[in-house]
Parts: sequence; structure tokens; C-alpha cells
Amino acid sequence: MVRLLAAMIVVGSANATLAQPESILPEITITEDNTRIETSCLVRVAPGTVIEDTDNNGVVHIAGDGITVVFVEGEAALFGAAEGTPWETLTGIGIRIEGSKNVTLIGPHLHRFKIGIWATDADGLMIDGADVSGGYAMRLGSTPQAEDSSDWLWPHENDDHQWLKNYGAGVYVERSKGVTIRECFARRRQNGIILDRVTDSEIYDNDCSFLSGWGLAMWRSSGNVVSRNAFDFCVRGYSHGVYNRGQDSAGILLFEQCNDNLFAENSATHAGDGFFGFGGKEALGQVPGPEGLSVKRAGCNDNLLINNDFSYAPAHGIELTFSFGNRFIGNRLVENGICGIWGGYSQDTLIAGNLLEGNGALAYGLERGGVNIEHGAANTIRDNVFRNNTCGVHLWSDNDEGLLETDWAQANHRGSIDNTIIRNRFEGDQLAIHLRASKETSIGGNEYVDVAREIDAAESEEPIEVMVTMELYEPPSYDAVGETSPVGARSELAGRANIVMGEYFPWDHRSPLARRTSKSAANHTYEVLGDVEDFYIVMNGPTAQFKLTEPEKDTDEPYRVEVFGMAGVHQYTLKLRAKDFEAIYNDTLVVAKWQATFFPWTIDPREDLEGWRAHADEAGARRATVDSLNFAYGRGGPRDIDIADVITKAGPGGDRFGMIATTKLRLPAGTWRVSTLSDDGVRVLVDGEPIIENWTWHAPTRDEGEFTLDEEQPIEIVVEHFEIDGHAVLELSIEPVDAR
Repeated sequence: MVRLLAAMIVVGSANATLAQPESILPEITITEDNTRIETSCLVRVAPGTVIEDTDNNGVVHIAGDGITVVFVEGEAALFGAAEGTPWETLTGIGIRIEGSKNVTLIGPHLHRFKIGIWATDADGLMIDGADVSGGYAMRLGSTPQAEDSSDWLWPHENDDHQWLKNYGAGVYVERSKGVTIRECFARRRQNGIILDRVTDSEIYDNDCSFLSGWGLAMWRSSGNVVSRNAFDFCVRGYSHGVYNRGQDSAGILLFEQCNDNLFAENSATHAGDGFFGFGGKEALGQVPGPEGLSVKRAGCNDNLLINNDFSYAPAHGIELTFSFGNRFIGNRLVENGICGIWGGYSQDTLIAGNLLEGNGALAYGLERGGVNIEHGAANTIRDNVFRNNTCGVHLWSDNDEGLLETDWAQANHRGSIDNTIIRNRFEGDQLAIHLRASKETSIGGNEYVDVAREIDAAESEEPIEVMVTMELYEPPSYDAVGETSPVGARSELAGRANIVMGEYFPWDHRSPLARRTSKSAANHTYEVLGDVEDFYIVMNGPTAQFKLTEPEKDTDEPYRVEVFGMAGVHQYTLKLRAKDFEAIYNDTLVVAKWQATFFPWTIDPREDLEGWRAHADEAGARRATVDSLNFAYGRGGPRDIDIADVITKAGPGGDRFGMIATTKLRLPAGTWRVSTLSDDGVRVLVDGEPIIENWTWHAPTRDEGEFTLDEEQPIEIVVEHFEIDGHAVLELSIEPVDAR
């Protein structure tokens, strides 16, 4: 362990954030793990320094009350792993603060750690100007073609640091009050800032955008000011025109009894949800709370969301459920896929002065359009502009047996009742107001312009027409902090079409991106996005071929790069350059010749495997040599796609067909991953040992298996697939996990 050395230098006006800019401070250079800092100092890190957090407790330990630690500009970057280390394998903590009060941390750059800064019991902490880009992130299974359900996040539990353990963070602060986090920056990691039981703190002027999880996540944190931050493009689970799940990513996440917070003038556009809040499992009585906790009026309550931009979400602009007394005022909620505001089971919510435009184009089920509240009571929706939504306001009750049995519902539930919709302007909405099993709804002073239908209350009590005054609505005053203006700053990226997911992160629209659009074993195809000035391919194995297809002039189509080769293992590096950015993609193309047999079957493979296999030797079977197992049958079968002439003319049809394919490959030593997308059953055997076995009737499902070779050697792979009925697909790819 290294302790601070007393090498003295003079701090000049360059460190203007110090209380005494002319102070004389000692200097330290970080050279090894477990460096301990106990007094105010300047910190230098030699360019390119990589220090692994070997014991996973922090490379730098700051221990001392009231100290200021300044990282010298240009010598502030500390790396926790070598360049090229896969994001999902990153571990360790850059800076650890535990039990120290009133620490000021200025300008650290912490890269390739699972956690950039972790502070516990750190009242009065200030983090100023930290760059925590380039950290832990899960590799996404979802592709431009299909969603992978394993990518969904689970934010519902965090009392045992689940968020930290599962997803990492740029900055994680817990059990602290009076914290200031300002002007921090995060890219290329899963989560930006996490507050866990943090109170009376200020989070402002930060930019944690283009992440694959949460820009800001809060757990049991109350009384905080969150203002003038950019949390844009914090998203996963989206492919424009294909699927729009979001997978519980969010610009701002609020879970488990976070109360009395101010969220003002933030931009959280293009996020899975712009703002995602949930009262909490403890609040609902689904898990035990502390002794004496009452679920009466428990939730994320009395928060003010004012003058924010929550637009272009795949799912919801604002979701805040099972909560009380929240106010959504003056927010911009434009073109969110499912709805602008989702407030299920919430009560006493004020929704006023917001713009809700073009929401609901990707909706499914009952949630759609502008404002949607299920089982909500005493909510007021007033003085908003609704424009071109699938539905302006939708209030309803239905039979949610499980939720209605919770302790929370027993103590709080009133149904959809006593809601007020007044003085709103509806322009061009397909339906302005929809009521279903909603009681005592008050309506008055609304204006309807070019709407297809004004009110549908056919399945509800008729609303009560009330007289309202027409004076201008006066929003509340509030005290925001910060100097930036993130709302509208990325207006050139308006629209969900600008959400483009890579293998780990959404594209930042600045650095070049090569996104693989095919994953067959015979060909890798990339679409290249960004203003690429130069690209080249370096072959590290047997020579493959590649070609570049330039887009037509005056189009927005991307470049396309295709890599293909003869049978064998082709290792290559694709490099792209654009202005000051470089993107490097290391990949392996595994090409195999498969001997495939396609056949109809009458013996169910789940009941009699050998009998099913015997069909492959019968007269109806058809054989072909194929370059890859990549069959998008749809609702057809082998004869309906381009496999081989003999199969197209006389192969099996769309239901109750099977395939058995074999190949032999010589692979280098290392660990190899086999991935499949199948509907229905699939089995993959390597030298007779099953590594994937999902021998069931199922919807399109991704499965993975791995095998390890101690030395380079030939192997035999056998793939078996059966289809029962309906949609069918089979895709298989092989790639190295750790080739040696």
C-alpha cells in the first residue's frame, strides 16, 4: 500500500474550484493498487497507466474528513484493464471513499472499471468533473433482427447492492447526505450515476448519455435536486421498425420510496423510459419492510418533475406507478412509443401544462397515447396540450387479481375514481378521452380540434361535466441548480429512428460504428455508420475476402462491409477512423461446409428420438451441402427458401419437418461459443457431447453453449432441429470466447 508523499508544488489559478487557489498542496503519482490518500493533494497519473484492482476494493482509497483531491488535467486518466478487454468482463473500483465526510474530488478520469467511484457514508461529498466513461456493460443478445429476453434489467431489488453487482456504475454513492455531483461525464458503459439512500443532495450539469442501462438511478433517495442534466439515449432493447421493448432501461430511474425530489430541466430523450418510477416491492408489501412500516400511502411520493424533456422513448416518457402526490408540470413528451405518461395505481397526481404529442404509435394492449392511468384515483389532468396521439387520456380499471391482493392495494386502492380532466387542448388525436370502468370523472373546459372522436365512455360511468374558470395556469416556482441547458441541445437527433444499438451500447452519432447485421457462419455483414474517413481490415488467420458497398448518392443508407471466405477459421480486425475517433472490431469468421438432411416427420421427436432420426433415411428426405445454418423459414419450410434446387422442388413443407446437419472443423485451442436461434426444438453436439439442448416446442429462442479445446484439433458438430407448426427459424454461429 502506498501512502501520500510530501512532494510540494504550488497550485495556481488553474484549479479555480479550490477554496484557496493559492494553497500549497502535496503531489502524488498513482503507480499501484491500494494507494491511500489521507490529506488534500494533487494527483497525477502517467499517460496510459493501467492498474488492476486485484482485491476488488479500490485502486485509490480516500480516507480523511474535509480533504480535497485534485486530479491534474491531462494526467488524470487511470485505467483498470488493458485496451480491448471485453466490457462484460471488467471488474474493480477506481476510487473508494468509505466513512469520510466533506471530501471534494475534482477531475478524475476512471476507465475500464466496473465501478468508477464508490462512496459510502460520505456526507458532504462533492464530485466535480469526473469522467467515468468506458466501463462495465453487459453484451447485448438482442440484435437488429430480434430481441433477446435475457437483456431485460431487474431494478426491483437493491438492498444487497444488486444494481452494483449486476450492472456496475460510473458513480455509486450510498448512505450519504449533502452530496454534490456536477459536470460529470459518462459514455460506453451501462450505468452512469446511482444514488442509494442519498438525501438532501444536488445532481446537476452532468452528461451521462448513450448508455445501455440507466443515466441516473435512485433507490430510497429523497429530498434531492436533480437539474439540468443530460441523460439521453440510455436505452437497450430497441430496433427501429422491428421491436421497441426498452427492457427497463431509463434516463432516470426511481425505485422504492424515493420522495420529495425535484427533477427540473433535464433531458432524458431516446431512453427506454425517459423517467421510470415504481413505488417499490416493500411499499407494496411484497417483501417485508422495517418494523413499523405502514404501506398506507407508501410509494415514490411528492416528487416534482418540471420542464424536462422525456421524448422519443421506445416505451414511456414518464412511468411512475403505485405512488402519491407527484406533479408532472411543463414537460415535453413527444413521440414516445407506448405512451407519454403511465401512472398505474397512482393517486393525487397533478399533470399540468405538459406537451404530449405523437405518442402511442408502437402501443400494444391497453396502454396507448398521451396519459394512461389504470386504477388511479383523485388525479388531475389540466392545461395540457395533446396533439396527434392515438388516445389523449385513457383511464380505466380491470381485474388485476394479483395486484389487488397486495397489502398496498388493501390499504390504498380505490379503483379508477374521482379523476379530473379540465382545460386541456386536444388537437388531431384519434380519440381525446377514453374511460373504461372509471367512476366520478369530472370533465370541463376542454377544447377539441380535429379529433376523430372526443369522448368514449361506453364502458364506463358517464363523466360529470363541471364548470371551470379559464384563467392562465400558474406553474409552481422551484429552485434548480446548474448552468447548462440540455433540453433541446440534441434536437438534430429527434425521433426514435436515431436509436441505433450496437453490440453493447447505443450509437453516439459521433464515433464510427460497425454493426453486424448478419451472423451466419459463411458471411459477416456490417453496416458502417458515421462519417468514416478511412477503414481497413487486418487478417490474423487464413485470408478471407471482403468487399465494401458504398451508398447511393443523396441517400442516408450506410456503407456495407462484407467478410467471407472458404471453409476454416478467419480471424480479422476491422478498423474505422472518423476525425478524432477510431473504432476497432476484433472478430472471427468460422466457415463450415454442412451436410444437411431435411425431412418430414410423423414420429414426435420429443417422445421417440431414434424413431424421429430414422425419418432422415426415408424416401421423403432431401440432402444438400450448405455454407451455413441460417434458415429464416417464417411460416414456410425448407422448400420455401433458397437452400438447393432439389429441396426447393421437393423438400418438406412448413410444418412437422426436421433437419440433421453435420460438419467437421479444425479449430485452434481455446473456448468457443455456439449460439442458436430456434423455433422449435434444437440440439447441438460437439464430438458427441450436447452443449445446447432446447428440445421443446417454443417461440423463437436464443440458446448458447461453450466448449474448450486444449489444443488445435478437428471436431465434429451435429445440429438437430425440428419444427411442429407455425413460425420456424434456425440460425447457428460459432465464435471464440478465449482463443489461444
